Amino acid sequence: MQLETIFPIWADLRGYRRDWLSHDITAGLGIAAIAIPIGIAYPAIAGLPPATGLYSTIFPLVAFALFGSSRQLIVGPDTAACTVLASSLIQLGASTTDQRVALATSFAVLVGILCLVAARLRLGFIANFLSRPILVGYLCGVALSLFAGQIGRVTGVAMTAHGFLRPFIELAQRIGEIHGPTLALGVGLFLLLRIMRRFTPRLPGPLVAVAVAILLSWLLELQGHGIALVGSIPTGLPAMSLPRLRDMASEDVALSTVGILLVSFSSGIVTARSFAARNRYRVDADRALVGFGAANIASGLFGGFPVTGADSRTAVNEALGGKTQLAGLVAALALGFSLFFLTDLLAYLPHAALGAVLASAAVDLFDVRALWQIWRINRIEFVFALLAILGVILFGVLEGVLVAIFATLIWLIGAAAQPRDALLGRIAGRDGFYKLHRYPDAEPIPGLTVYLLEGPIVFFNADRLQNRIRWIVDRLPVATQYFVLDAGAINYVDGTGAIALSEIADELLRRGIKFAVVDLHHKPRQLLKRAGFFVQIGRDHVFDRLEDAVAALAPGGTSAPAS
Repeated sequence: MQLETIFPIWADLRGYRRDWLSHDITAGLGIAAIAIPIGIAYPAIAGLPPATGLYSTIFPLVAFALFGSSRQLIVGPDTAACTVLASSLIQLGASTTDQRVALATSFAVLVGILCLVAARLRLGFIANFLSRPILVGYLCGVALSLFAGQIGRVTGVAMTAHGFLRPFIELAQRIGEIHGPTLALGVGLFLLLRIMRRFTPRLPGPLVAVAVAILLSWLLELQGHGIALVGSIPTGLPAMSLPRLRDMASEDVALSTVGILLVSFSSGIVTARSFAARNRYRVDADRALVGFGAANIASGLFGGFPVTGADSRTAVNEALGGKTQLAGLVAALALGFSLFFLTDLLAYLPHAALGAVLASAAVDLFDVRALWQIWRINRIEFVFALLAILGVILFGVLEGVLVAIFATLIWLIGAAAQPRDALLGRIAGRDGFYKLHRYPDAEPIPGLTVYLLEGPIVFFNADRLQNRIRWIVDRLPVATQYFVLDAGAINYVDGTGAIALSEIADELLRRGIKFAVVDLHHKPRQLLKRAGFFVQIGRDHVFDRLEDAVAALAPGGTSAPAS
């Protein structure tokens, strides 16, 4: 086995150019600069210590650099994955910090193992399981819940409610407990972040906000004014430890793990493919699963939580000219340096600053432009996006994943249950066959009806197909002798579909109309052959081409059945 098969970065290093090194080092330092405030802020979503966010950044960066397939993707804490993790911890009743940390590290390892298993089974297609409208709606719902979750940090009120609406209701009931200095600091930093986002988008807003907050905290002694600070952060890197996975054997844990996997992988592969398309290279979804698996296992073994592709840090990597995953390794080294030498400085960081960073991230996560685009393109898909938003808001983040999946399945089944169809005819003086409803000049073929079905024939649309054929036959001329099914667009037929075709063919025969079929694909042909359908309608009524069927069945034609 070639080394680059195990470590994709090896292929990049073999063809590494000297002038790339400065770009990768610069990009790595830039990634680290923005990853520090994000790494400290994002654990607060799930009620975890700030240090876990840095652990969840450093070690996954190294693992993904070695095993991932994307040249530019940067992995680490993500708002959506952290919010699903927070919901899972609440559902499992993790009340103490130690319990939350133990569960979070276990989730990271379990998600990583599932990623590796999925890669082995070549299940990378799950990246496409959540349609874009559903994913956009889900992330918008996560954004609203994340924004509401910062109320306590920005106001200084010890909130007990979760979700989107309940925190606002609780705040209205406890408005007298709002701490003025905390509110002023939190709102001020939030406005600073939004202004920078609007006028200086290339600058690392979270880093600036955190630096300003630390400076104010040190100069004005904010803790003495009742503003809560992050406090001490452990110096150095954690030792590797194995989580107690035996304690994780339950249905709730399994459901939560799958939910985190779906959200994190879907979000991460979308980010990876977006940047790959922009820079003209390809990301293999199954290979990406290996990278995400390694990153999550590394995170869990070293005290971190589940991670995924980080769009903001990947954007920084691209903007600063990062060429390979060497940039991620440089970022990991810089972050490790900060854990040894900057923890005393980070202890001055106010919780209100974390709330402001997360609230601003939530605003960016709510993609109004994407929702508007979906509205313009397809109103039905926009409804599904709204359902995903409501699923998160009304039922919770983890339940919102299930609502999004269920809505996707409903949409797919609904589309397959009503496949498009058409009656075909000919236009005088022109070759080929044309849809009668689209071409006014097209005329039905005397003595037979050609019916085109553009979809599968399966258990959930078999009855509709029979009723549709009955409706058509009821309106046919009395002289019609043959009903020809053009199966060129039928990619699948199941057992129920085969029985349905047999029943409708028998019914038509009793009405004096013979059934014929044209252009069957291999798998549907084999299934219908095993079902005895060809014997029923007669092998001379099975054709490879529609032209052959018309020549054989129309008045005066000669037979050319399929071999």
